[in-house]
Amino acid sequence: MATGTLCVFMCRSILFVLLKSGIYSCQQFSIPFQQPSGCSREQYFDISSLSCVKCGPNQIKNADGTSCICETGFVLVSNNGEPATCEKCPDTKKGVTRDGFGCIRCPGGLNDDGTCQCSAGSILVERDVNGRQLEEGKCEPCIAEKPVFTVPDVPGDRCVRCQESFVNTSLSCVCGPSGTPSGGSCFPSNNLPTTVTSSINFAQLAIPVQSVWFAKNLLSSATACLTLSNLASCQALGNMCVMTMNSISSVSNDACGLFNNIFRSTAALGSVQVISYWRANLPWLYYGDQPGLASRVLFSVSFPASFSFKGAAQNTKIKFVAAVYNAKGNFIKWENIGEGSLQLCPDTAVRLNAAFTFGTAYKQSCILPVSKILADFSEPLFYDIYMDLSDGTEKKKLWAVPVLNLNLQFNGQFVNQGDNRNNWYLTRRIFLVDTLSGRENTLINQPKVIRVATKIKISFQVVSSTKKGEVYPPLITIAYTDVLITDPATQTVSLSFELEYKMDQSEAQVKSNIALGVLGGLAVLYSLLKTASWKRRIASPLIDLLTLLKFLLFYAGDLSNVFFVVTVGTGLYWLIFFKAQQFVSVVLPLPEEEERFVTYVGCAFALKAIQFLHKLINQIYVDIFFIDWERPRGKVLKAAEGEGEAKSTSAPVSIWRTYFVANEWNEIQTIRRINPAFQVSAVLFFLEVVGFSNLALRDPSSNFSRDPQNYSPPWSLILRYGVATAMWLVIGFLQMVFFTVFYERFVEDKIRQFVDLCSISNTSVLLLSDRCFGYYIHGRSVHGHADTNMEEMNANLKREAENLCGQRGLLPNTDVQTFQIAITHKLRQQYDRIFEPLKRRNGPSRLLDASANPFEQCTKAYHTMNRFLASFIDHAHREMDYIVKDKLLLERMIGMEFVEPAEKNIFYNDDAHSFSSVLYYGNEATLLIFDTLFFCVVDLGTQDFVLAAVLTYIQQLVFQLIRNAFGRKNLAAKTLIDKRFLI
Repeated sequence: MATGTLCVFMCRSILFVLLKSGIYSCQQFSIPFQQPSGCSREQYFDISSLSCVKCGPNQIKNADGTSCICETGFVLVSNNGEPATCEKCPDTKKGVTRDGFGCIRCPGGLNDDGTCQCSAGSILVERDVNGRQLEEGKCEPCIAEKPVFTVPDVPGDRCVRCQESFVNTSLSCVCGPSGTPSGGSCFPSNNLPTTVTSSINFAQLAIPVQSVWFAKNLLSSATACLTLSNLASCQALGNMCVMTMNSISSVSNDACGLFNNIFRSTAALGSVQVISYWRANLPWLYYGDQPGLASRVLFSVSFPASFSFKGAAQNTKIKFVAAVYNAKGNFIKWENIGEGSLQLCPDTAVRLNAAFTFGTAYKQSCILPVSKILADFSEPLFYDIYMDLSDGTEKKKLWAVPVLNLNLQFNGQFVNQGDNRNNWYLTRRIFLVDTLSGRENTLINQPKVIRVATKIKISFQVVSSTKKGEVYPPLITIAYTDVLITDPATQTVSLSFELEYKMDQSEAQVKSNIALGVLGGLAVLYSLLKTASWKRRIASPLIDLLTLLKFLLFYAGDLSNVFFVVTVGTGLYWLIFFKAQQFVSVVLPLPEEEERFVTYVGCAFALKAIQFLHKLINQIYVDIFFIDWERPRGKVLKAAEGEGEAKSTSAPVSIWRTYFVANEWNEIQTIRRINPAFQVSAVLFFLEVVGFSNLALRDPSSNFSRDPQNYSPPWSLILRYGVATAMWLVIGFLQMVFFTVFYERFVEDKIRQFVDLCSISNTSVLLLSDRCFGYYIHGRSVHGHADTNMEEMNANLKREAENLCGQRGLLPNTDVQTFQIAITHKLRQQYDRIFEPLKRRNGPSRLLDASANPFEQCTKAYHTMNRFLASFIDHAHREMDYIVKDKLLLERMIGMEFVEPAEKNIFYNDDAHSFSSVLYYGNEATLLIFDTLFFCVVDLGTQDFVLAAVLTYIQQLVFQLIRNAFGRKNLAAKTLIDKRFLI
């Protein structure tokens, strides 16, 4: 044990010393990179050392470059593990045997490789029947006549029976005068051209390629198909037509021209599978050659199967199978399409199979290097795709799936790239990658051009008005890209695979247009009514440019509501009917069909923003004044300025009550019935945490949670809008219900508290939202005075609670304190006249009275306005008196007064506290819809609920700050209160 430990220690010590000394260094673990092609003619590539090694004397590298062979005229002496040795043949025996180990005299000349040469039709014999090498080679002729019928084989060392087609045409191994030799066979005369077009035109690159595969196989395959009915040859001919994109032209000797000639000439053979387009012995490539057939194939009959999302009859599995052929036309297998059979992009099996769940909008895209494509697809495979109609019984039926090849040309025109189905030519067979037809000279060379199916889309269209999940036959749309091979290591190709589901959206669009037209017309009438009401409230009978502008502003808000109602209804319709349906009756609009819907949402937001800004501007410029009812209590001695003698004057009235009311009004300017922070947080919680956002994915699943390992389909903008608006409106509505039913009743009602505060403070509020229309809050104290001490205040409140004093209403024995008021032009003129000096103070300097003191002007105007309005409320002005009445039901509904105040002002009883319309509080519907549209517009643009929520909250704060700042400024200017006291 001790000895072993000592040995390990010594080995580690020696290794440490070697490393420190540099004997072992990192350089020992790096080697130069060499390739077989980089070795010279006298070197071969050693597959062990991965380097070029020099061959021995008289040797050169072989064809693949991984070993050495003797030079021409030299024979191999030994090759038993030691370095091979080669010796030159003597002059008497210059020929080298084919095995390379012996020298021999040749009866004729020598080939380029030093072996003996024989004439055509003869074989070279170098050994006798016992295997002994002859001194001189013999050229033995093969007998091509009856009864032997032999010819030399391909290596030229045996006589073998010639191909039967030669014997049948000439009773010999020579193709008779009535036959045509092609591809190693002799074919009888036929209607096919004697020469064929082996050049392939790659239209995207405008490059013709002389295809060695077509040159070797096109004519022989066509001839064998026509004359011998050889099934593999017919399939090979069809494959070559597919490799030329099924293009049809006037040229009759290209692949598709030959196929169509054979198709027409074999009409007597009839069709197979009772399909007129499928000729016996031939592959099925076309759905006829007449325009207009595409619509008949795709939409004449429904697919004989139905799909269901839910229930016992649930059927969402799309089952495709394909008959697979190789390039030579041999049938390989039936293959179930799935797990990437048609998908070149790599992914997990679960994600790849998600493509074949009906109703799931699937799209997969990637970028693959050309080097990988060349390595994985040395030979193309061809697919005839069918849909499996098996219903669980033993009998299995297949439905042929048509193909729309976007690269197909008809007389030089890409007829399948337009939207007109009458020009389409549908085909059947497809391939994914063609690295064969673009090879020149030899088949082992790298192809000059390859074709790759870069876009594959499978489309299903639901039958209109179906209730049983019926669909029309699916359509495979495929687009190929020509790739010129220059540097495969750096070249890449973009690929995509997609499944989409369509239905006729014209009926839904017509219904949306009708809804927009009808509601839009009603919006015009309602806007005209509001404009007429506004004209009456400003006491202006003229229709001028301002009237037109006001109408447009009203109409913007009403039209926004129309767009909002239609879009929300549309979003909820698709959300409910698509996600909740059992048998498939509707599928979602395609992304390009959603553009009109997104436009409607954008219009709704833009118009609602105009309405919101209009209301905001009106609020921050509203006329407001606080009427102080407090009267002096007693007199005080006060010395006049410049005089020593004191005089008796009325005791001053405290201004702090007015400041206090003004501050409370300032605070309630932006209160809302919902909490913006809670609104944003709750919406984000339900969308992202609970998982309601998953309802917006383009698949039939209604689950809130998704496995991240599964495929996640793209978003539907309509569903995303429907989910977002539903969440925002529902949470906002619940907040408003909670605020109205519970919070305002049991916790705090700031609007009613403000009205109570006015009564306690002995202060009334006059609001004029328009020139001759506004609101009045009667705050005259029933106790006569509010500027008192605590004991008297508590006593007054107790008396009021016990009904020992009068009621707070404007009229005797009433409690109504809030009114809508319609004032006369005369009253408004008097109101403006009192404020005129203050307006001039803010005007041009040339209009100002230099001797006037601004503070004194402000104080004088305040007292004048206070006395005037107080006397007006007390009916002190007969020429400006008022009456109190109730509004008619229709007047309240349409928001318009039928009676215009000509001689007397009108006070309308208002128990609903509608003065809140000049606050955020009374415009909650507008604010809620604006916030909803702002959130949705940001989300539709970014598809990020979190970002939309953050920006919406920031927007709310910004506009709240603007409303507070300008509202505070307006409050100070209109109430003549120094804004320093508004805190």
